[in-house]
Formats: sequence, structure tokens, C-alpha cells
Amino acid sequence: MSLAYTERLKEAKLLASTGSTGDSYDNAMAESINGLYKAEVIHRKSWKKRAEVELATLTWVDWYNNRRLLERLSHTPPAEAEKAYYASIHWKR
Repeated sequence: MSLAYTERLKEAKLLASTGSTGDSYDNAMAESINGLYKAEVIHRKSWKKRAEVELATLTWVDWYNNRRLLERLSHTPPAEAEKAYYASIHWKR
């Protein structure tokens, strides 16, 4: 990890997405999601204002967490699958 990157994270009071070994393999799922986000949002256009990036990010995160269809969940959005899961646990008690 670069020194400038580490310093910038400290200034922003953020934690790096790398583990104690200094690589991202121990956080592969987060890095995979970051890669999807960059490919599907960031690298698709030239951004002029920070507010545009923030809005696009919020929109993408909402879609990713709540509305995207997952084949392994029978083409059900994650939020809907989670709601059904917890409802099924409640009824089993």
C-alpha cells in the first residue's frame, strides 16, 4: 500500500480494505464488489462534479443491495430474500 494512500485514509478517518498482510486477498469479497462498482459506475463516464459521483454511487448501492436479481436466490432481490428468510425463522419458533 502506498504511503500517500495510507496518509489520505488517516486524514479521512477511514480504514484500508487490506488486512494485516498488506494485500487484499483477505478481503476478496469487498474487493470484488469494489471492482464491480468501478466497472459499472465509475469507469462508464467522465465525472465533472463530486455530487454526480455521490448520487450515482447511492443509486448503484441501493440497486446492488436491494433490487438486483440473483439467480441463486431464484431471481429474487437480496432485500426481498432476506425479508423472507427472517419471516420463515419467525414462523418456525
